Amino acid sequence: QVHLVESGGGLVQAGGSLRLSCAASGSMFSVYVMGWYRQAAGKQRELVAAITSGGSTNYGDSVKGRINISRDNARNTVTLRMNSLNPEVTAVYYCNILGHWLGTPLNAWGQGTQITVSS
Repeated sequence: QVHLVESGGGLVQAGGSLRLSCAASGSMFSVYVMGWYRQAAGKQRELVAAITSGGSTNYGDSVKGRINISRDNARNTVTLRMNSLNPEVTAVYYCNILGHWLGTPLNAWGQGTQITVSS
């Protein structure tokens, strides 16, 4: 099995910054894409940012310019840094990885971490 452990998140004031990290662990797996999604109350889950093993990035339209995603391929970790936070980004943030495990496609999700931005 492949496990994702998320860290970071919490309550922050508007204008502040936050960092989320996610580490994938297990055996016999490879990860191609690591990313973060978020789901606000009453809304669909949406892409925040994703990064490939080669370093190519994709950012959601609603967060461009205010976030940065990076990864450590050797440690299978991905980090999301967010700046100038506003209450609109309040949501549960989920780590996601795409790859292969034991030769089969892998699409795994973390348990989610809450980010709340107070005005």
